[in-house]
Amino acid sequence: MKATIRAVAALLVLISFAAASAAETPASGDAKTRWAYDLANELLSPFCPGRSLADCPSPDAASLRMWIVVQAAAGRTRDDVEQELYARYGEVIRSRPKAEGIGWTAYWIPASVFAGGGVLVGWFLRRATRRTPVSQSPARPLDPEVERKLDELLGRDEDGGDGEGRGR
Repeated sequence: MKATIRAVAALLVLISFAAASAAETPASGDAKTRWAYDLANELLSPFCPGRSLADCPSPDAASLRMWIVVQAAAGRTRDDVEQELYARYGEVIRSRPKAEGIGWTAYWIPASVFAGGGVLVGWFLRRATRRTPVSQSPARPLDPEVERKLDELLGRDEDGGDGEGRGR
């Protein structure tokens, strides 16, 4: 009984999400004006600082979104509408800088820092995992007195045996 109620509730939630997302997007057959909705998501709102035009609750933003859709339905190109918006509101409505002139730094600085960090990590890992070569020179012989005391402690005979007739 509980499983059935949960299944029905989950189905209702999925249907409500599908209906809400279908209401917010244009019809799929309206591909000619689809760019208008994409543009509203890509531009910053001149009425709500820091928010996209699509997310701004201001009535002015709603009328600007509608103006963009009307321009698309009238057959204007996206580039024409963008240029008019940049002329009207300035470059501040761009959500990302132009990839020309000083705007290139917004793309190249993070990429170069990432690449430099990768080189640094690679250098560190290579250095940390490199084995130091073992010296090829034989070990220095022990002092005879130290060797004699060591033999006494280990219970070895003078002949190198262990006192029980076994060799080393």
